[in-house]
Amino acid sequence: MTIRKLHLPRRTLLRGLGAAIGLPLLDAMQPALARAAAPPIRMAFFYVSNGCTMAHFTPKAEGRDFELTPILTPYGPFRDQMTVVSGMANAQAEDSGGGPHSRAQTVWLSGVRPKRTEGADIAAGTTLDQIAARQLAGDTPLASLELALEPSYLVGNCDNGYACIYQNTFSWKGPTQPLVMENNPRAVFERLFGDGRNRDARRVQIRRQRSILDSVTQEMGRLEGSLGRADQARVDEYLTVVRSVEDRLQKTEGRLAASVDTGEKPLSIPQDFDTYAKLMFDLQYLAFRSDTTRVSTFQIAREQSLRTYAHIGVPNGHHDVSHHQDLPERMALNTKINTYHASLVAGLLARMKATPEGDGTMLDHALMLYGAGLGNGDQHSPRDLPLVVLGGANGQHVGRGHLRAKRDTPMMNLGLALLDKAGVHVDHVGDSTGRLAGI
Repeated sequence: MTIRKLHLPRRTLLRGLGAAIGLPLLDAMQPALARAAAPPIRMAFFYVSNGCTMAHFTPKAEGRDFELTPILTPYGPFRDQMTVVSGMANAQAEDSGGGPHSRAQTVWLSGVRPKRTEGADIAAGTTLDQIAARQLAGDTPLASLELALEPSYLVGNCDNGYACIYQNTFSWKGPTQPLVMENNPRAVFERLFGDGRNRDARRVQIRRQRSILDSVTQEMGRLEGSLGRADQARVDEYLTVVRSVEDRLQKTEGRLAASVDTGEKPLSIPQDFDTYAKLMFDLQYLAFRSDTTRVSTFQIAREQSLRTYAHIGVPNGHHDVSHHQDLPERMALNTKINTYHASLVAGLLARMKATPEGDGTMLDHALMLYGAGLGNGDQHSPRDLPLVVLGGANGQHVGRGHLRAKRDTPMMNLGLALLDKAGVHVDHVGDSTGRLAGI
């Protein structure tokens, strides 16, 4: 019997007319002697705005045996890879003047106070995600991916003397280099799977409502014929997810095109927010699964967001209910929003945990931070921030339960510790004074 041994490069692409589809990690991509090596780590940072109802977020007990609070309930299935960190502060976001929202969002991953300006002379600090991307990107097509669920095109003065860019993004490649966060699912899909060398052909394909997978069918057949059964199953499952996401995009675009002249750029943001949010989180999953990027930032809501959430029983604007004045009814509404945001991230975690990869799962090889730049949103306080660390980080992170740091410990101390766990070692970030112990 002849045994065929196929070895594929990690950067193997299925190419077709206007398409370039990266593949998930396969056994055929790992030489036998190297299979014990862990897959590359991914880092993700999820931001929620307007603070949290801290009484419904922070656990009362410390350690692993704490009782899940209402807002943390969605993370219950991931307790073995979850650490809730309390006591952290971003003092650089504090100021007696106006603009607390702009400062909170900009300082969150940098520990650097942004320059107060309404003009183009913006200045802030390089953020943790971009520090990580410099080392973790490797040969990935995208060094990092920046996603958002709200538009990033606000201009002018948004928050008492601060330019809108400070609320449009929380990812900064350098002190004067904010990165645009993409909120259009079609644009994200094209970045992940479109072949930039043949954009005109891809536009024709979109207009004809054809799947990108149609153009790679022949190449896909040749590849699968030479793979082992386990790899064939992985490829089939992965491409099913890609097709499902694309199908949802096309249906959305079809409905919108029926009532709106879309011109050359297809509209692809579903009108139903829950449908839209889950589509964007599926794109985040595919970005990691295809190894298109290993670092991402995801703005679930921008500071001062006025979005309503009628589908969970909150018809009020988010920013309005975040100023709850300790009134039980308004705190309950804010808690519903906070819990819903956590549930969106939990959906991604569940999918990653269910995806085998290397010697474990995708979640075992990821390190994620979920949180906000304000603690008590009613008081605009950048202290006692709501923060949750999630994922296995290739064995470097084990869930500690509830870790209570010394009050007002700089959040960048946590940032340094997270970078260490991802194998990215720097001496100082922003206002850091050392590394957070116990994480």
